[in-house]
Amino acid sequence: MKLTIRKRMIKEIPALEVVPSELSSKQLPLVIFYHGWQTSKELLLTQARKIAQKGYRVILPDAMFHGDRKKWERSSIPSFTFWTSIQYNIMEFNVIVDYFKNNDWLGDFPVIVGGYSMGGITTAALMRQHPEIALGTIIMGTPTPNSYFNHMQARMKNERGIKVAPDLIRLLNWLPDYDLGLAPETINGRPLFIWHGTEDVKIPYSEPLDFYEQVKEASYARNVTFLTGHNEGHLVTPDLMATIATFIDEQTKRTL
Repeated sequence: MKLTIRKRMIKEIPALEVVPSELSSKQLPLVIFYHGWQTSKELLLTQARKIAQKGYRVILPDAMFHGDRKKWERSSIPSFTFWTSIQYNIMEFNVIVDYFKNNDWLGDFPVIVGGYSMGGITTAALMRQHPEIALGTIIMGTPTPNSYFNHMQARMKNERGIKVAPDLIRLLNWLPDYDLGLAPETINGRPLFIWHGTEDVKIPYSEPLDFYEQVKEASYARNVTFLTGHNEGHLVTPDLMATIATFIDEQTKRTL
């Protein structure tokens, strides 16, 4: 299948669109896929191609302070830019969706979200507050950002002797409202795919695993899938990319 890749500026958000060429002007399911910390939308193109080839419109936005939006160096305050980037992702979600609705490229088709690492955290946060999202994929991320922030604080103090600024802790008081682990019932039966490597040194494997163990017997989590990358680190393989694309396609076709 021939694909079209085009640059888009959605309001102030630089993005790449990957879509089957013959369907580019048609209404299609919309997949918004978010990149990780200190990377950019271009690094998601292989993943986007694997999804788009199954008949989807895939949008890869640059997070604030990343890619085409990296206009200055990140803050010297530990983790400040990281959480701010996620906050922008969340705030800009509706801007992206409305753009495709207003151009009549979405119609009644579902909106799907996914992401790697920081993008996986974004995905979980959006699933918590946006019941209109049909399904999500959390890859190397965590559904429990509160717990992860506490982990980050401890690691910075123990490994680097850096204490997180008290004001940052107060400024992040929005995290509980976007923590899927604090309200897992908001999954509400939606398909959710979680993958994490056991040797991940950036986001501990225990974060998503503990979440899954908490919810796996609940009826609202009946469509949650958790896969372990045994001896895998903070890296996505081509085989995993194909698995993600297949999950999105099978679950979407099951519900359409």
